[in-house]
Amino acid sequence: MIGKAKAISHGINALRYIKGESRNKKEPEKIHHVCDQYLSPDLDAMGIWLEMSLTANSHPCIKNSVIHIEVSPAMEHTKDFTIDDWRKLWQEVAEEFDRQTIHDGKGRTLSLPTNILGSKATVWLHKESDSGIPHLHALVCRVDEEGNINNDHQIHLRAQRAAETVAKRRGWTTANQIRTSYIQQVNEECMEVLRAMPQWSFDDYFQRLYGKGYYVKSQVDKQGVVRGYTLVSKKNPNVRYKASDLGTSRNLTASKIEKTWQRLHQPSVAMSPQQTGPSVLQPTQQQPKQHAANRTRRSTFAKDYTQWKPDRSKVIIETGNKTFTRYIPNDVVSIFEDAFDSREVFNWQPLTNLAMAFFTMLAVPDVSPSGGGGGSSSDQGWGRDKDEDEKEWARRCAQAAIKALGRKPKKSMRR
Repeated sequence: MIGKAKAISHGINALRYIKGESRNKKEPEKIHHVCDQYLSPDLDAMGIWLEMSLTANSHPCIKNSVIHIEVSPAMEHTKDFTIDDWRKLWQEVAEEFDRQTIHDGKGRTLSLPTNILGSKATVWLHKESDSGIPHLHALVCRVDEEGNINNDHQIHLRAQRAAETVAKRRGWTTANQIRTSYIQQVNEECMEVLRAMPQWSFDDYFQRLYGKGYYVKSQVDKQGVVRGYTLVSKKNPNVRYKASDLGTSRNLTASKIEKTWQRLHQPSVAMSPQQTGPSVLQPTQQQPKQHAANRTRRSTFAKDYTQWKPDRSKVIIETGNKTFTRYIPNDVVSIFEDAFDSREVFNWQPLTNLAMAFFTMLAVPDVSPSGGGGGSSSDQGWGRDKDEDEKEWARRCAQAAIKALGRKPKKSMRR
């Protein structure tokens, strides 16, 4: 679930949009009223704006007089929701929003608790016309019913944390999981484009990405050389992907992408772990024969992760110059996120990719993945035991990935 918040001055325009009264909406969404707080019943946008403005006038120095909050849960979690369920979700998010005191790295207070549950507000459910994807819009007065100002310092972080907390409590997909899933989908489409290109050309690459549903904004120097690019989703222009965020080991950046195209069109070349992540698992002539033999001694127990289920997240796994779509449990995704925290680990993407390849048995490690204590799995082959807990299996896969690629901490992290 994703949460966003911003203090704005154009409250009447936001209200007209939220209530569906805006004349500028070319494709009106399906809109449903969820609840109001401290407002007179049956008001139009102007009526709500006048009541909020009257309250905010007690603090005439406030420039941005309302807070616009958006809450976007995954569609599969809310497909059977009633309006009352949406109202409860709003109240739960608002409680977490108000509960937080945000500090900086030195413990200094950046943002005191708010009181949006004690403020005038209107909440509406929007469903996109084409996809039916739901999201909540709420407009909240900056001044609560006791005359206190709802501060807007670090308000975006407050919304993100509130949504993450509620999502974890309900066992839903978090914003970080959604972002990872989206990035993996973009990675897959970029790699498909590269495989389909008979010759390397930035112009051809960008044109093919446009056909995949992305606008491309490139950064070009004075000599006409592409130094960077950003992909913007046609369906949602607010969703952007920098080239530096894509691929494994930044292999889709402007400076490396041509070499990536060359590798994809030279499949016979053996690649290093730094270049390919899971593809180091492909046997080469230089590898000892006993390693190849060990790879064949897999456990007879393998679970099917090719089908989507409510408690699973879609992931894209690259191995052996191929990509695979799998659906792994949310608990396992969380284990890999904790093991390879992107804020602390520089090579978190290839590590996560490799661990997922091990977990789904798309790849088998060359190293002994035993986690210390007990016998080494190299004696009995690699694989999941029939009675092994799924989380313990995921932790073994994470350790095997670390042994294969190494865990590289970010130098900028404070201890």
